[in-house]
Amino acid sequence: MNLLKAASTVSMWTLLSRITGLVRDQLIAAGFGASALTDAFNVAFRIPNLLRRLFAEGAFSAAFVPLLAATREREGDEGTHAMVNAVATVLFWVLMVTCTIGIIGAPLVVWAFGAGLEEFDLAVVMTRWMFPYIGFMSLVALAAGVLNTWKNFSVPAATPVLLNVAMILSVVGLTPLLRRAGIAPIHALPAGVLLGGMLQLSIQVPALRRLGMVPRIGWRKGALTQAWHHPGVRQVLRQMAPALLGVSVAQLSLLINTQIASHLGPGAVSWLFYADRLMEFPTALLGVALGVVLIPGLSALQARGDHEGYSGHLDWGLRLVALLALPCAIAMLVFAKPMVTVLFHYGRFSPQAVDMTVLALRGYGVGLLGLIGVKVLAPGFFAQQDLRTPVRIAVVVLACTQLMNLVFVPWLGHAGLALSIGLGAMVNAVWLLYGLRARGLYRASPGWPLFLLRLLPANLALGLWLGWTTQAVDWLAWRSHALLRAGALAGAIGVGAVIYFSLLWLVGLRPRTFLRRA
Repeated sequence: MNLLKAASTVSMWTLLSRITGLVRDQLIAAGFGASALTDAFNVAFRIPNLLRRLFAEGAFSAAFVPLLAATREREGDEGTHAMVNAVATVLFWVLMVTCTIGIIGAPLVVWAFGAGLEEFDLAVVMTRWMFPYIGFMSLVALAAGVLNTWKNFSVPAATPVLLNVAMILSVVGLTPLLRRAGIAPIHALPAGVLLGGMLQLSIQVPALRRLGMVPRIGWRKGALTQAWHHPGVRQVLRQMAPALLGVSVAQLSLLINTQIASHLGPGAVSWLFYADRLMEFPTALLGVALGVVLIPGLSALQARGDHEGYSGHLDWGLRLVALLALPCAIAMLVFAKPMVTVLFHYGRFSPQAVDMTVLALRGYGVGLLGLIGVKVLAPGFFAQQDLRTPVRIAVVVLACTQLMNLVFVPWLGHAGLALSIGLGAMVNAVWLLYGLRARGLYRASPGWPLFLLRLLPANLALGLWLGWTTQAVDWLAWRSHALLRAGALAGAIGVGAVIYFSLLWLVGLRPRTFLRRA
């Protein structure tokens, strides 16, 4: 398997997802701004997203995908299908109970996330509408795990596009209808989320059918008991226990930060949300893509006992992080205002909202290398079916993050929350790297000092160029010239990319260096 090709496939679909996601966020920003209404939606949407990370691509995927790859290596497709059926049955019934409890207990859940919200009751209503989304997305995660193990990365990577398309259609089509009916237009957003969840699940079925791997969920009496006693289910649950703790630690940090932001005044939750959306652009394009590609490959290498290939996989991922994440971090630090202005400064999104979002984006930018690096380093433990080590690290990082909040939030407000997350991610990544090296799972390949030295002039030149364009153009004043402003942004980024990759070429870095095959 060509790792760069596989990662590029995931990245291209992720790029389309992020582009449609930015269009979605632009429509939300222009229509609703950064207000108490958007704060209510962002808190409500964050709740099913938290559970999605617990039951879907977080703890569940971390436990399920390595076991799935190892089972296929040992037992073949028939044994793997039996395990998938058992896991799907247990997961389905657990999700039914979870969604029912969540809908009933929505007021308590919203209070835990945002007790300081001005539109608390609205957040409760939207949470109830969106809670079934977790059910759809958890089954999507199971399907994605199967497809990725069979080296089908395209369908899972394309799936998030459907959520954005559904929300765009809801904002454009449903908002005017709700307004004419005397209903708050903000309700179009949870409707779009629910529609998106249904679409995301439906697209998985044809791909699974082509593999002959459509899960059969047990409906009859005794089916759940039989599935529960399948050894694969027991192993997934054993692996999920520490993974749940690890993901819960990360989500607890998010919960605390959201709670703090809800008390910093109207708009604070939304400023962090818009900055987070921009931060997730490079995180998803590179970090998530590499994580998706590396976990099945690392799990198979571990099952075969190929320690050299295992270390080489990780080294390849880390070099790609240094090559592509460092310029993204520089852009977030010195080019934040043009990006936020061009993407969101329309309609109800005010200049103050631009400035506040820029501050948050720069806080995230400080830790972008760590945020992406964790996506490459954590699979090094997951493929060993060791979830406890990342969990222990995450617990300490949570404590460090909250201690930093005590220092930064009184000084920097909402931007202090973003900065604490960024610095915490750097601590997390460094600690994971140290752990992999200490266990002998990763040995740096020769040439790292020269590689980093070659990156230095290209990143310096990029930073100087982006810093100059930030000061040379009055980005806020061009609000009435949207196309001109967007063209200037695209031109600045395009010239920056030419500068960066041209200098890399001059110092001897070639794309073929990363054409690694497993």
